[in-house]
Amino acid sequence: MKQSSITVDITLDEHKVPQNIHWSATDSTADMKQQAKAMMLAFWDGSDKSALRIDLWTKEMMVDEMTDFFYQTLMGMADTYLRATQNQELTSEMKEYAKEFYKKFRASQLKDAK
Repeated sequence: MKQSSITVDITLDEHKVPQNIHWSATDSTADMKQQAKAMMLAFWDGSDKSALRIDLWTKEMMVDEMTDFFYQTLMGMADTYLRATQNQELTSEMKEYAKEFYKKFRASQLKDAK
């Protein structure tokens, strides 16, 4: 059996706010640690039937970047859900929600720009 590891290193400022996020994976083709402005990590606890989550972002993460990150994450979660359940109907609903979320954010940006 092969084992693989993912390592996440977080540098915090004096107020414990993430300043830098770096990650590496043993199966990655990258030679160096990769930098990120945000991360979401979730584990399913089968005994408690609950999700354990870690969501972090740096001070440099802009609102539009966060929106893109959420949009792409929601779309990716929908794809994962489809692979796991084969439920095309719910997958389509999740993707439609993600698209609507993104459209509403873009519309609010245009409105605020006026």
